[in-house]
Amino acid sequence: MRLIADLQIHSKYSRAVSQQMNLPNISLWAAKKGIDLVATGDWTHPLWFREIKSTLKEVFPGVFKVKDPLPSQKREVYFILSTEISSIYKQGDKVRRIHNLVFMSSLQAAEKFIKLLQKRGCNLMADGRPVVGLSSIEIAELAFEADSKALVIPAHIWTPWFSLFGSNSGFDSIEEAFGPYADKIYAVETGLSSDPIMNWQIKELDNRTILSFSDAHSLPKLGREATVFTLKGDKKEFSYNDLYSAIKGEKGARMEVAYTIEFFPEEGKYHWSGHRNCNVKFSPDEIEKQGKTCPVCGRPLTIGVSDRVRQLSARKITEDDLIYKQNSKGVTFVIDKEKKRKPFVSLVPLLEILEEVEGSPVKAKRKYEELTESFGTEFEILLDKSLEEIALAGGTKLSQAIKRVRERKVYLDPGYDGVFGKVNVFEEKEEKKDEWVQKSQLQLF
Repeated sequence: MRLIADLQIHSKYSRAVSQQMNLPNISLWAAKKGIDLVATGDWTHPLWFREIKSTLKEVFPGVFKVKDPLPSQKREVYFILSTEISSIYKQGDKVRRIHNLVFMSSLQAAEKFIKLLQKRGCNLMADGRPVVGLSSIEIAELAFEADSKALVIPAHIWTPWFSLFGSNSGFDSIEEAFGPYADKIYAVETGLSSDPIMNWQIKELDNRTILSFSDAHSLPKLGREATVFTLKGDKKEFSYNDLYSAIKGEKGARMEVAYTIEFFPEEGKYHWSGHRNCNVKFSPDEIEKQGKTCPVCGRPLTIGVSDRVRQLSARKITEDDLIYKQNSKGVTFVIDKEKKRKPFVSLVPLLEILEEVEGSPVKAKRKYEELTESFGTEFEILLDKSLEEIALAGGTKLSQAIKRVRERKVYLDPGYDGVFGKVNVFEEKEEKKDEWVQKSQLQLF
């Protein structure tokens, strides 16, 4: 059984939401996307925690569902207690800004963790993702005190400003960040600006699970990245402990990570280095040649994920180290040749594809609702439906577009310094663009 999970989202108490992210709406949109397991998000916020307790019911140990789903929801969606915490503190001679995900196995354990944070003076009412002065070591200590089966997972680990390996405020190693708890950090979350190929170059991650989630602050952004688990056996029931064992990588676990669903990392807003205000960006090779100073204003550039990965990498990965294998639907899986890591697929969100196909955001939204209402979930359309079926339901151009995405034949303009990159499926100047894209992608290796 395939289980698609998005375990990093933010509730209605977070900022920058375009629609009300209450639990019934999150459940509805997860069903529309084809997500089976989703985060509650933000359970450290007292009001949101109260809403979780009143709106959800526990159906398996540590796994929840909405008590009264909206009538238009067509499939079951399960919730897990996952939240994100922002830590700002000084360690060594540097101010650190780290975002960590914390998973709990029960409401009781979550409540205990909340009380431990409050005892340490943390203001949990200010925002859905609380900003605390506790270090990553202290967060881990409190999490494991509250729940021996807690999971602490560094989030979007390469983002320059708020992450484990961030170029401006992070660390050079998990050991440095988590100290005595480093051996209990079983997984990392890659973020939008990196993909597994980049993370496979980091020695510390050799024995840790690589996960991908959406970091969604609005309903349409759910599932832009996700992790696919498989459940062994005929039973559909699963528990938090099954998820814990899968993420920990325990042998013989009933659930295991099958693969991850990724952005093309160039679309992430910190993939390359640059200066947004000066409208300049540079590839890693260009940074090595011209340095880390902005040629326009003379200030330090915001060093992007691709440069930071190169700085910390223990090995270089070349095309000879990778296998590109298509399944029966033409979806390309990227596999490391030694098969020591889980494979991944790279997708473009369906709404973005439709905006290009339809030529209008309004028409694209209308078409998206039509397709997900009567044809299939977003992930079914992107991964499972035949191209012939897609052509009948959405038109030949949509079928052609999805074929190109499945084959990884897209055009990429990397993001930098907070500016999202651009992905295009169709491009008039194909020959020129093809040459440029090949050059940009090879910067990873």
